[in-house]
Amino acid sequence: MNGTSGAASRYQSMETTTKGGTTAGTLLLALSLLAGCGEGGAYDAAMTVPGGDPEAGHFLVRAHGCGACHRIDGVRGPDANVGPPLNALSSQVYIAGVLPNLPENMVRWLMDPPAIDPRTAMPDLGLSEREATDIAAFLYSLEGG
Repeated sequence: MNGTSGAASRYQSMETTTKGGTTAGTLLLALSLLAGCGEGGAYDAAMTVPGGDPEAGHFLVRAHGCGACHRIDGVRGPDANVGPPLNALSSQVYIAGVLPNLPENMVRWLMDPPAIDPRTAMPDLGLSEREATDIAAFLYSLEGG
């Protein structure tokens, strides 16, 4: 061998320069870092909530008046700007800027927003876990923008 360990020689072999002047190793590192962004698979347009019923969630969103603060496809309400629009929720990275956007986190958030972020303007609506699960299923079913 040339005096370098096996691991070192593998990394040295990655130092082959590409046409753009970037080394293959640097490019590989950048791509793997980008692939790791996002905290666990959020922002999947086909995200589903296990056990959730989107139709029941649509009814609950209307019944609880969510359209008074949020713009939501298929829900009548004022042109609300108190909370964020919820039409493309599955493409968001975070819920309320504090939780990775995963179905189980959305259910937790819907059940008691102030417990997760005491400074939130979103009230605790007293939702049961079943109701929160159905609402989450409805919100993740929306494709709008």
